Amino acid sequence: MINDQTTLSKIQQYEALVNEVLRNKLKICLKTRETYSTEIQEYLTLQKTIENLKELDVNPLKTKVDLGCGFFVQAEVPDVSTVLVSIGYGFFLELTHHEACSFITKKIKQINERVKALEEEATHINADIKMMLNTLAQLQGIVSDVSNM
Repeated sequence: MINDQTTLSKIQQYEALVNEVLRNKLKICLKTRETYSTEIQEYLTLQKTIENLKELDVNPLKTKVDLGCGFFVQAEVPDVSTVLVSIGYGFFLELTHHEACSFITKKIKQINERVKALEEEATHINADIKMMLNTLAQLQGIVSDVSNM
């Protein structure tokens, strides 16, 4: 005979696992994927800017710089033959346009691999959640059947 207390205890454990562990893990996974997608967009924007600099061939470059909160100042870049590119962990590297485009292409490929791995992980977590919810439904059905006897 099935012990009601044991079954109720199992149901609570499974609910806690789904709500506290799996859903938080999924949330973190999706947020990290979104961060990587934003990073890819920033690199693509930089690549497009570099291509525009090549086409325009302007030296010096006059531009406006956003200081934040909608405040802009005029700026002049005396030499646009090189750009500073974020290579990670707060480090920047001065690269020529060709080097920067090559780096960006490789970096985007690397980030896309991470995004793909996160999407696979999210799929597995979703499958685990569904499996646990099915198990919960079965356990709750058993408890209902036992209490009807």
